[in-house]
Amino acid sequence: MNFQIKKILKIILPLLLGVFLVWYSLSKVSISEILIYFKKANYFWLFLGVFLGLLSHLSRAYRWLFMLEPLGYKIKFGNSFMAVFAAYLINYTIPRAGEVARASIIANYEDVPFEKGFGTIVAERIADLIVMFSIILVTLFLQFDFIYAFLIERFNPVKISIALVALCVLAWVFVNLIKKSQSALAQKIKSFISGLLEGLLSIFKMKKKWAFIFHTLFIWAMYVLMFYVTSFSIEDLQGISMGTILVGFISASFSIAATNGGIGSYPLAIYAAFSIFGIAEQPSIAFGWIMWSSQTLMIIIFGGLSLLYLPIYNRKNKR
Repeated sequence: MNFQIKKILKIILPLLLGVFLVWYSLSKVSISEILIYFKKANYFWLFLGVFLGLLSHLSRAYRWLFMLEPLGYKIKFGNSFMAVFAAYLINYTIPRAGEVARASIIANYEDVPFEKGFGTIVAERIADLIVMFSIILVTLFLQFDFIYAFLIERFNPVKISIALVALCVLAWVFVNLIKKSQSALAQKIKSFISGLLEGLLSIFKMKKKWAFIFHTLFIWAMYVLMFYVTSFSIEDLQGISMGTILVGFISASFSIAATNGGIGSYPLAIYAAFSIFGIAEQPSIAFGWIMWSSQTLMIIIFGGLSLLYLPIYNRKNKR
């Protein structure tokens, strides 16, 4: 019973949070004001952003082939592409269910054992996580002076220093406790970290590791470019720095984990990031909705078509 309640809460809570954040963002900027931005948007840049997003998803589907090949499975690119888009679409309904669905689709149509397919997806996520942290470090380096000045202006430098030292001490204590502990929780954490390291090292053991690394970097380059070029669609945002774009991109990326596909949280995350740089509320939230809507529409179209066409495509191939 408790398991069922937890399962239901995992589905319902992100949806409720998403609905609340949609209401909250629309309370700050009305629908009519957002629609004005949609009408005035330069759709050349908007469609270019969608195209770059599509390229990143195509690259992700192609990259997956490199993960499965060393395991002895040469799957069709069509199935990989449709499985990726179907996974994105399913994540909009049930959080993190897309990865399970993606592995299940390949298990069904390509006879790849579910656990092996899912293992490659986890390894992919590790590679993506490393690139994401790299982007954060680059952003901190580019915007260090601004972020430092922003923090000093709003917070006491002594308190910040004490907090950083305290965090380092707590981290050191935590690591040592986990190393020495034999509890079930400690074993799970050790196993998780071990799995992360194993997944990372497996990338360098691939026959086509450089192709995998290239596609990983290409995927994230397309994500950032997609975000950047779409900002040109709104007149009020033209001329903002690359550092501002990166901070907005990072904030928006983390917001996707908060609610299903970032519904409601995505525009507010961009507004929170852009407000640091003194960018007005209306264009920031409007850009968030334009960005989120265009990419979501692409996923709905391609994800829906993928779910419909998968059985037809594979029936034709069998014949």
